[in-house]
Amino acid sequence: MRRWAFALADEPDAWAKGFDDSSWRTVAVPHDWSVEQDFSPSWSSGTGYLPGGVGWYRAHVPLSELGAAQGSHVRLVFDGVYKNARVWANGYHLGGRPSGYAGFSFDLTEVLSYAPDDDLVISVRVEHTDVSDSRWYNGSGITRGVRLEVHEQVRVREHGTAFTTLSADPSEATISITQVLVNDTAEHLTVRALHELRSLTSGRVHTFTTCEEVGAGASVESVITAQVPQPELWSDSAPQLYRLATTLSWVQRGVEQRARSEQTVGIRTFRFDPDLGFSINGEARDLKGVCLHEDAGSFGTAVPVTVWLRRLLKLKELGCNAVRMAHNPHAPELYALCDLLGLFVIDEAFDEWENPKNKWWQGHNVYPPRHEGYAKDFPVWHERDLAAMIDAHRNHPSIIAWSIGNEIDYPNDPYASPLYAEMTGNNDANKPAAERVYDPDRPDVRRLTTIANRLVQIVKELDPTRPVTLAAAFPELSGSTGLLDRLDLVGYNYKEHLYEADHRRYPDKPFIGSENSHGYGHWLDVVRNEYVAGQFLWTGIDYLGEARGWPIHGSPAGLLTLAGFEKHAWHLRRSWWSDAPVAYLVTRPLGDDDSGQRTFGTHPVSRDWDAAGESSVEVLCFGNGDELRLTCGGDEIPVERDEGNGYWSAVTRPRTEPLVLETRRSGRVVARDELRARGEAVRIDAATWQAPAGVVRRCADAAFELDGVVQLECILRDEHDGIARDERIVTADVEGGELLGLENGDLGDVTPYRAPWRRTLDGRLIVYVRPRGRATVRLSAPGLPDVRVECGS
Repeated sequence: MRRWAFALADEPDAWAKGFDDSSWRTVAVPHDWSVEQDFSPSWSSGTGYLPGGVGWYRAHVPLSELGAAQGSHVRLVFDGVYKNARVWANGYHLGGRPSGYAGFSFDLTEVLSYAPDDDLVISVRVEHTDVSDSRWYNGSGITRGVRLEVHEQVRVREHGTAFTTLSADPSEATISITQVLVNDTAEHLTVRALHELRSLTSGRVHTFTTCEEVGAGASVESVITAQVPQPELWSDSAPQLYRLATTLSWVQRGVEQRARSEQTVGIRTFRFDPDLGFSINGEARDLKGVCLHEDAGSFGTAVPVTVWLRRLLKLKELGCNAVRMAHNPHAPELYALCDLLGLFVIDEAFDEWENPKNKWWQGHNVYPPRHEGYAKDFPVWHERDLAAMIDAHRNHPSIIAWSIGNEIDYPNDPYASPLYAEMTGNNDANKPAAERVYDPDRPDVRRLTTIANRLVQIVKELDPTRPVTLAAAFPELSGSTGLLDRLDLVGYNYKEHLYEADHRRYPDKPFIGSENSHGYGHWLDVVRNEYVAGQFLWTGIDYLGEARGWPIHGSPAGLLTLAGFEKHAWHLRRSWWSDAPVAYLVTRPLGDDDSGQRTFGTHPVSRDWDAAGESSVEVLCFGNGDELRLTCGGDEIPVERDEGNGYWSAVTRPRTEPLVLETRRSGRVVARDELRARGEAVRIDAATWQAPAGVVRRCADAAFELDGVVQLECILRDEHDGIARDERIVTADVEGGELLGLENGDLGDVTPYRAPWRRTLDGRLIVYVRPRGRATVRLSAPGLPDVRVECGS
């Protein structure tokens, strides 16, 4: 269900089937209406200075197109609506969901039996009026997919399959398939289940059968344990998958009936060991992870799958092998991509529990905060929302842990303890002194232990096969209150200095850096301490919201920009995380600060190499060979290893000749980079990003559909084909398709995303297009020749 009528207004009668929506705008779902509006400082800095509101969606579906036979079971499935969704079908109120992150569904079978004509009308009201409800941007609308599913009266219950690897090695795996079978007929039936497990790598098929007696109008749990010889194991280096197809058969009134269900699964074992860290299929791994929010700039949170694919492949290229879903369940397509690409996943349920955190709306840590958000729904909905995450995602081989919360124990926000007269968190710069001291009127931090124990119990009842974790902000206290006691895996946010002592304090607890800054020393804490399973950087990609103050409307914490382009830090991280050879040069003005605290944040780097400059510059060399050689005009420039920051550096005066860096291994040049003076832009270089053929083939094998969105990477070139030093406004015009947006990654650019133009940042931007067949994109910029790009099919 992709095309919907939409109105950004509260229409009180829009629930009725006969309501006239002919004047409403047609939109494609997933859809985020907030990102279509103007940025304004009158909205909340925390959620990206974009508005919310109330919106209505209506879809008209001919029943004849459903292909539903008499008595078929029909479900209306939503992967997520942000937020406070209420849903009607043909005027019948089906219910709602406060959470914007939880998937939910409704049984339409009875409602459709009353339909007087061929028209099914789905009406959805979405209310997002508390725009200071989050610490980051979440969008507004039906931001994830919607579909109508038609099933037989005898079927596998929704999310009723659990595929588990009990043991595995290269010679044999033992797997378990648990299914809940439903019989909606008025007859007692004997139901035979044929399971076909087909390798998507080799095509080998393994079959297993069960037989169950299912009473009329009843359900039964079917469990089979079976062996798979020579299993093709899933891992980050070899993400081999299987397609599990279950065919149910039964005889009803003398006629054999069948029903079929399919899903993609993987066979693997993993372990978090308190002394040895993480392993997959018995092989040790350091988790090289990043945290991700779910927006993508101009798309808001309604992100096309190909946009995520491009971003994840760039993260894989730098050596990333893990993702933490911050701080809520994400769209289902993202998990499927992690399965396909070999990215380990920590799935996270909540950012707050029953009491709200501070929500900044006038800039970061600018008082007073607001306290809107999910906390008001947590007491009633937490069990259903947590179950929804686990039920929907438990068959993804990529998921290695369930997180029940992020920084729930953040000091004085809102929980406090008399054990600490003053408590400071990792993000409390400029916080008033009164906000750091113990206040007995705040909720007592011991309450968190009670809630955590209940959440752990819920997870264990639903999935006992994976560890339960949370991301602790203040483990100095939480280790004493029992909050960490029942966790299988302890996550520390920015608390690397506690690893050694706490490993001795909790010798039976595995540790992981659930959220970490980008410093080289923090990575060495993983490399040098075998018991630390890995780290998750904050963040992999820039994101909207959590803004410092107008006009900045997002966080620059990522290794990739909102446009999905690599930052300089991406290349540095690649030199630490990747085995592929790296050579990359950046420069910055030479300062008189010799304190060793010159970071990218305090002293930004660039790709400038301008001989007109009179002052010496600092050259930073990123490489991972056993020798780095820096030259200019054939003259070698000595480089020194900066052990504190993980790169090499040199000081020199700019010259007219290019600056060249070579990375060598065993005396052989394996990577090379060159810097030369940048000139003015003379042309626009536009190329269509293409997913690797092998990835496209794997998606097809897994029945995972790509969406056909075209991504044009645009670069301003100078006369030497380098990236130009000046910026231009680029306008995009599309014939034969739809312009979906432009993104430059500039968090200070408040040009409305609906505009067909945008200024470049560092000479680059990306243009998103949905072709209708064959499309032509014309790109123009002042003073440059137009460029036409053909795309689509």
